[in-house]
Amino acid sequence: MTSPITPISRRRTIVATTIGNALEFFDFTVYGFLALVIGKLFFPTFDSYGQLLLTVAAFGVGFIMRPLGGIVIGAYADRAGRKKAMTLTIFLMALGCAMIAVAPTYAQIGVAAPVLIVLARLLQGFSAGGEVGASTTLLVEHATPANRGYLASWQFASQGLGILLGAAVVGGLSFALGPQGMESWGWRVPFVIGMLIAPVGMYIRRHLEESLDVKVEPAGAAPRRSSLSEVCGEHGKTVLSAILAITGGTAAAYVVTFYMPTYAVRQLGLPPTVALFGAALTGLLSFGLAPLVGLLSDRVGRKPLIVWGRIAMMVLIYPGFLWLNLSPTPAVLFIVVGLLSIALVVQTVPAITMLPEMFPKHVRASGMSLVYSVGVSLFGGFSPFVSTWLVNATGSKLAPAWYLLAMTLVSLLGLLWLKDFTGKDIDDAAAHRPDAEPASRTARA
Repeated sequence: MTSPITPISRRRTIVATTIGNALEFFDFTVYGFLALVIGKLFFPTFDSYGQLLLTVAAFGVGFIMRPLGGIVIGAYADRAGRKKAMTLTIFLMALGCAMIAVAPTYAQIGVAAPVLIVLARLLQGFSAGGEVGASTTLLVEHATPANRGYLASWQFASQGLGILLGAAVVGGLSFALGPQGMESWGWRVPFVIGMLIAPVGMYIRRHLEESLDVKVEPAGAAPRRSSLSEVCGEHGKTVLSAILAITGGTAAAYVVTFYMPTYAVRQLGLPPTVALFGAALTGLLSFGLAPLVGLLSDRVGRKPLIVWGRIAMMVLIYPGFLWLNLSPTPAVLFIVVGLLSIALVVQTVPAITMLPEMFPKHVRASGMSLVYSVGVSLFGGFSPFVSTWLVNATGSKLAPAWYLLAMTLVSLLGLLWLKDFTGKDIDDAAAHRPDAEPASRTARA
């Protein structure tokens, strides 16, 4: 049986989930900030463009495993509990981090070096696929109908914290060690840090309060229907609509956060440290603004904020990239990244809250994990790769802006078929029937 959820337990859940998830995203994202260095060390037989393309492709490879991780770990979270699933994900992420930290370079073992990097990214992708679903579900299930947006917002806030720490660590090392020091040994330090702090996250997560009543099946009972088959069979339309709805947010997140530092260095000629501190700004704004946006979504609803956030993104994308190319200075980079980051937070926080709200409790982690991991895999992780290829193929430095604009427009279509459960009891059995009425924000606890 689960313990009664009190305000104190909610605060403890926020702190524990935020710290653990931030560690996960620190481990997963530092690779993206080291793309240029890793390209030189692990893909040296290619020219600079080929090195970058293969490095961001390896970054995207981590997302191939996200759907599998979402399915497997999501089902595990729906059977064994959210806590066990979250402890498992941080262990797998640390293992992938350790593999990269000790990986020999191409000069030392040849083609086996990039193979090891790809294997480590696959393991990290598997972990990340289950992490977001399990942790967001736990936060949502510790909330009341009146504050679900606020509690769920800490999932995105913790991602911002992880990105902030990752960018700050890589930026600080780059400034202190210089290019030679980073290529010699400095690039390994962030992965060693991620590996060493993982036990802290695992310890914290073991002390979380479970939100799922784990039922022990009696001997001789009929096999339980798999979570995946139930999610796809009974909620297939919701799954497809939700995947379509998150495309714009995921594409924007990975272009603004992970591709922009590389873009600033290669296309704009800015120093790596400036570009990385631009990414740190994104993390800082995400961490600081997400809870405020979560509170607002509990009052005005999820859909209005998503729509206005995406409209703002579409208005800002092209002028922002154009201004950057006309005036490639650190100040302009920080202003453009800051404005795009605010638009990103406004649309992403309510979107990530909507995902677990759309599924009944016994398959909630599975549904959330499936939708998020597939959407992020298809349209998020490979956004840096697509953006890099588009710039080279078209010869236009504004190509990433057109890509983001298209993805944002497409994502608005998915919202048409999704219900807004703001203020509604999502554990009401009738709430998730296909013919259920849209949410009323009158149900407050």
